[in-house]
Amino acid sequence: MKSAEPSVVDFPLRRPGEAFPPPRYQDYRTREGLVVCHLPNGNRAWLVTRHEDVRAVLTNKKISSNPDYPGFPNISDTMGVPRQEQIPGWFVGLDSPEHDRFRKALIPEFTVRRVRELRPAIERTVDAQIDAMLAAGKTAGNTADLVADFALPVPSLVISTLLGVPPVDRDFFESRTRTLIAIRASTDQQRNEATKELLRYINRLVEIKVKWPGDDLISRLLATGTLAAQELPGVLMLLLIAGHETTANNIGLGVMTLLQNPQWIGDDRVVEETLRFHSVADLVSLRVAVEDVEISGQLVKAGEGIIPLVAAANHDADAFACPYQFDPARTERQHVAFGYGVHQCLGQNLVRVEMEIAYRRLFERIPDLELAVPVEELPFKYDGVLCGLHELPVRWSQRPSGAQQEEH
Repeated sequence: MKSAEPSVVDFPLRRPGEAFPPPRYQDYRTREGLVVCHLPNGNRAWLVTRHEDVRAVLTNKKISSNPDYPGFPNISDTMGVPRQEQIPGWFVGLDSPEHDRFRKALIPEFTVRRVRELRPAIERTVDAQIDAMLAAGKTAGNTADLVADFALPVPSLVISTLLGVPPVDRDFFESRTRTLIAIRASTDQQRNEATKELLRYINRLVEIKVKWPGDDLISRLLATGTLAAQELPGVLMLLLIAGHETTANNIGLGVMTLLQNPQWIGDDRVVEETLRFHSVADLVSLRVAVEDVEISGQLVKAGEGIIPLVAAANHDADAFACPYQFDPARTERQHVAFGYGVHQCLGQNLVRVEMEIAYRRLFERIPDLELAVPVEELPFKYDGVLCGLHELPVRWSQRPSGAQQEEH
């Protein structure tokens, strides 16, 4: 086992205008052991880049996801997102067995069967948002920003349906969610205020569901009694944040990729390949060693931060043939786009269905959709925790296709 100090690199590795995943990921995978990096706050952490090593880290009980442990690799501020100690129920940073109680309570809400039941509502949401985008686009020469007008509102509206947000409140819910997530278009103060407003709203919604339960996630969680009412706002905010921007980024990047590779439009396999290829949650799975542990032959001491790079793992040639090629027909499906182990994304079935419906309906309804600017001019996110697009300018002809338009 190695205990010698390897060379130190700077982190984050993303640079404006640089391809993603960063080419350095490939270099780091070829190095023996792990790579140690300097974080912006001056601390250091280990980078894990191989597919096998990332999965080993995410299932090792000597390694924690609790950000309160000394040495946890914080790579950015929370940008208005509440922390665990501020809100009971913010369980993403908990380890087993505390984490398991929340996960077990939520699993029934995100099974394949439950998500299948939600499909009609998701299809209505997607079609309604396409209608809204087309209507607004008429006054702008049949153009739109697909991120702002489609990719961001769709997951917000789906989550509001899941939570039982009354239709009359959905504009408020969607607008505050959009402010919270749209890092480039809002200030820290605006995001903090949106967070407070959403928390107040969710608290009030939980109070209403206690008195008048309905057919929604909040009412069902309350009925099980496994989570306390005061824990629900933290749980719901976590679901909102975790499920919103990741889905929005996957929709935006997926549409961009399909416009570049139109031969794959209509093939449902693009969902899984988009998840692997873009790996939007590259920096989400941060960890810290709570005991000395060996990873890839490297000694990582207790209290040292670990950064498993999801995109690096998903582009490891030892796990995926021609990993930098967008190939929905590939047979390797063991990507870690949703993480791995006990913290693997709870809502992955829902995300997959949202992406599949969004891609299918968008290109059925607007078959001549095209990019309004060259790909080289698209503003990619390189400075946040998640990867994605700030904007995706698109255009179409005068006559979109599809049943919804024919009815108008």
